[in-house]
Amino acid sequence: MTVQSDSETQRRGTLADQLPADRTVLASSAAVALAFVVWGIVDHDSLADISGAALDWVIGSFGWIFILISTGFVALTGFLAVSRFGRIRLGRDDERPEFRTVSWVAMMFSAGMGIGLMFYGVAEPLSHLSSPPMGLAQPNTQEAARLAMEYSYFHWAFHPWAMYAIVGLALAYFGFRKGKANLISSAFFPLIGRRSEGGTGRAIDSFAIFATLFGSATSLGLGALQINSGLNQLYDLPKSTPMAIGIIALLTVAFIVSAASGVHRGIQFLSNTNMVLAVALLFFLFVVGPSVFILSMFTESVGDYLYELVPMSFRAGAFGGQEWLSGWTIFYWAWWVSWTPFVGTFIARISRGRTIRQFVLGVVLAPSLVSFVWFSILGGISIDLQLGGFDLGAALKQGQETALFELLRQYPLFTVTALVVIILVALFFISGADAAALVMGILSSRGCKEPRMLVTVFWGVMTGAVAAILLVAGGLDALQTLCILAAFPFLFIMVGVAVSLVKELRKEPGPGSETPPQPVSPPVVANPTRDANGVKDAIPAVPERA
Repeated sequence: MTVQSDSETQRRGTLADQLPADRTVLASSAAVALAFVVWGIVDHDSLADISGAALDWVIGSFGWIFILISTGFVALTGFLAVSRFGRIRLGRDDERPEFRTVSWVAMMFSAGMGIGLMFYGVAEPLSHLSSPPMGLAQPNTQEAARLAMEYSYFHWAFHPWAMYAIVGLALAYFGFRKGKANLISSAFFPLIGRRSEGGTGRAIDSFAIFATLFGSATSLGLGALQINSGLNQLYDLPKSTPMAIGIIALLTVAFIVSAASGVHRGIQFLSNTNMVLAVALLFFLFVVGPSVFILSMFTESVGDYLYELVPMSFRAGAFGGQEWLSGWTIFYWAWWVSWTPFVGTFIARISRGRTIRQFVLGVVLAPSLVSFVWFSILGGISIDLQLGGFDLGAALKQGQETALFELLRQYPLFTVTALVVIILVALFFISGADAAALVMGILSSRGCKEPRMLVTVFWGVMTGAVAAILLVAGGLDALQTLCILAAFPFLFIMVGVAVSLVKELRKEPGPGSETPPQPVSPPVVANPTRDANGVKDAIPAVPERA
């Protein structure tokens, strides 16, 4: 292995500081994003037609790949937790966790909360109740209710967080233990060597940007639809695409003001405020709702989910139900894949000093528990109302974004709780756009911790623009379609990340060995910072996920 001198390392770091933007990655990614926006403005009908045809081809030919690979990530995280690799620390061998366990879990909770849970907390269980997955039960029956909760957990628990865990673990391992730059391409060094720092690496980072862009746009589109629905319920404002686009424009301006101010502490404060409001909303609904039924459903449905986890994980629609899978399971897997660069960066940043076993168990189990509680309360109430004779499912005909507000209307303080939901979604929108744009800025700036403000703002504006174009091109269906298409190539990059991680872990000395681990390359980090111990921090601080 050729080791570079300190002077050469310092020279390269200085050059990165002078020219933080990777012009190749930034130019190519920006060109594709701008071309997409222009296409949507000029001819959104052809955009919808072509993307729909592409989706049919991807689902028909490769839907099984989403199913198989996502399940493989769950198995891999389980293996890493119980294997000898579980003892390896994400940092020096004598390093200890940067955050206390309570704080770490709390931040993991905040990373797992966002627009998606607000949008689907009521809509998904209710949809599965009235239209059971793959026709496995009769609608609006107790068996359909059981399936509704099982699949809600299935889509929001172990599988998505296993995907996040693999990418986050790779970023933390190669950044904290191997001193590599905070780029998805850095994780490929054990597989392709120096090519990970050249054209191949730039292509990998560009795909990560595309996935993040369309995944973030999907969340922002869902948020705009839900805010529009809430304003319609409270103030009788029209529910329309132009209104949703106006909401996106207004909140994008709010994001730009936030980003330009440089007050990330303010964004973190907003994110923490979101957590307090979300917990307060859940507690209120638990108290005024059918508390005993919720607790009973939580106990029984979690057990059912664990029992049925393996069969659900391998259902690919070979004998029917592929249309349902593409609209729900495969869409979710693609959505989580598109979020992995962003969420992976966040959880890597807060996990320095943890062992791999602590990391995997914390990242997969803690947020999954949050999902169990969230869907048990919101899903439990909606199912109780529906089976009790109140046709809450009729709200779905007006749009999935309406379901939560219709549920709130059945309990006291509707105006207050509806306003809380609107505020929650708006703040998630702003903080999420800020954080996702920062990650895309990092990916297009050689892993630089502080990308230029113009770059960050550009990606934030592009995210809002793409969300608006997708709403014009077909609303929720268009959001789901482009999310799946953008995530498809990045799915294979995630497989490469997993293979590369395992390959490098196998070089780690076993228990009892006195041979210290060797870095795969000298630590070269653009714009590094140092902690209180003088250790380079290759992973940037990122606001909580929306």
